[in-house]
Amino acid sequence: MNQHTAALLEQHFDTAFASLEGVARLRELILTLAMQGKLVEQDPEDQPASELLKEIAAEKQRLIDEKKIRKQRPLQPVTEEEMPYQLPENWEWVRLRDIGHDWGQKTPGNQFTYIDVGSINNDTGEISSPQLVEAAAAPSRARKIVQPGTVIYSTVRPYLLNIAVIEKEYEPEAIASTAFAIIHPFKEMSAKFIYYYLRSPSFISYVESTQKGVAYPAINDGNFFSGVFPLPPIAEQQRIVTKINELMTHCDALEALHQQHTEKRLKIHSAAIQQLLEQPESDAWDFIQKHFNELYSVPENVSELRKAILQLAVMGRLVPQDPNDPPASQLLEDIQAEKEKLIAEKKIRKQKLPSAVTPKEAFYEIPESWKWSRLGEITLESDSGWSPSCLPEKKSGNQWGVLKVSAVSWGEFDPDENKTLPSHLIPRPEIEVKPGDFLISRANTDELVARSVVVKNTPQKLMMSDKIVRFTLPENINKDYINITNGSYYSRHYYIANASGTSSSMKNVSRSVMLALPVPLPPLPEQHRIVTKIDQLMTLCDQLDEQITTRNEKQQALLDAVMTQI
Repeated sequence: MNQHTAALLEQHFDTAFASLEGVARLRELILTLAMQGKLVEQDPEDQPASELLKEIAAEKQRLIDEKKIRKQRPLQPVTEEEMPYQLPENWEWVRLRDIGHDWGQKTPGNQFTYIDVGSINNDTGEISSPQLVEAAAAPSRARKIVQPGTVIYSTVRPYLLNIAVIEKEYEPEAIASTAFAIIHPFKEMSAKFIYYYLRSPSFISYVESTQKGVAYPAINDGNFFSGVFPLPPIAEQQRIVTKINELMTHCDALEALHQQHTEKRLKIHSAAIQQLLEQPESDAWDFIQKHFNELYSVPENVSELRKAILQLAVMGRLVPQDPNDPPASQLLEDIQAEKEKLIAEKKIRKQKLPSAVTPKEAFYEIPESWKWSRLGEITLESDSGWSPSCLPEKKSGNQWGVLKVSAVSWGEFDPDENKTLPSHLIPRPEIEVKPGDFLISRANTDELVARSVVVKNTPQKLMMSDKIVRFTLPENINKDYINITNGSYYSRHYYIANASGTSSSMKNVSRSVMLALPVPLPPLPEQHRIVTKIDQLMTLCDQLDEQITTRNEKQQALLDAVMTQI
């Protein structure tokens, strides 16, 4: 490592490596330095790589003469254009095929130890779970012979880095999948050095430039073995591997420390938030304020803070109550009077009055001026949409479209999540979505079922599907507050407990379940104050997320600066 790089690392170490992402980049840096000959000093007494190549050529010829390996067509020498960087004077650029050989293939005749891609722990590069397989049950891919010291590289989905060194003799014998490229080093070359090179940024970049396929990428053996390889003297290979092992052990310790600190932050924050919600008189908020910067240095805690803010809001503990506010009981009477008037005018249909919320259904205590009600009690009417067979593409221009259930998410309305209504079908304007609509989705996974949104803006000619329910709320209800209530922790618990469906991946809630949702209803002025306060606090949470992102970007920039200097 040159002095400039070492000084840069030392200067910015705390900032650059203050996250798990930074440690991952440190690992990349170690391998990059190692493969450029900058991690350990060169020794002029070492036999140069040019002499090692002569010995490799002699060994290769001996193995061919003994019919232990097949003679292969020689590859072209490495050109200057293919050399990604300059090597030390006693190193040589060669091709991967020049440094090792395979052991051929065989069809298993007896029980064997099968090493497939799933047998590899790609974090440690170890064979963690080989299988004992009978010959009669041998997979068609179980063909490649391996020996202790063989390096195996999965050419299928190479970005997973399923690479390992066969460290021991297996009993029964080991046979590997044809998904692997096999390199058994010539002479006394270090298998571990080869392993580390195959994981280095330089070789990863080469593989990415030559692999084929998108969903299931792979590199063929021809391209793999044509890859260039920086060959050091054998003695230096061993020094490099020793140094890499030492530094990777430090990285492991650094990662473990990061993990411990993160888990501690999450656990402490979770306990403080729980105490804040369950024990109003506790000093939990004082603790959070005292340790604010440390607790909210991880995005998980910011996410939990958002949830806590919403929960405190619907418990009546986010803003103070005003004794001059008309109580929620008066608000409910006004809503009922409005319903009766609209029914008499035949503008809405008469609906069965929902039952009162029982003490058992009241999730928690609310302020005296509040009232437990049900969503149906404060809803003037509700309707759902239509799900005809639609064209897969999104609607455009003057076409009509039908919303997908994914158009309704947590507080976000995405009108682009739609399908085009075929021209032969007659649209239903009465179920067109309009600004101000309060929508709840009926179907999704447990955690996402009954998501809701207040539509702020929407294109014209978009209809609800039958998986979306619209609730018409009176003017003296703040829709944003009801949306907040619908997304709160206890509402989530209610919906999950009352969802139908046997599939673990998809649940449904009926409109009747939605209408029966217990709602902690504050006076209207307090509803407005709550929504305003939440907007302010969510802006603070956005700023915390931005600070985390900025810090991570700074770390990335520092690491990039280091990488460009080597």
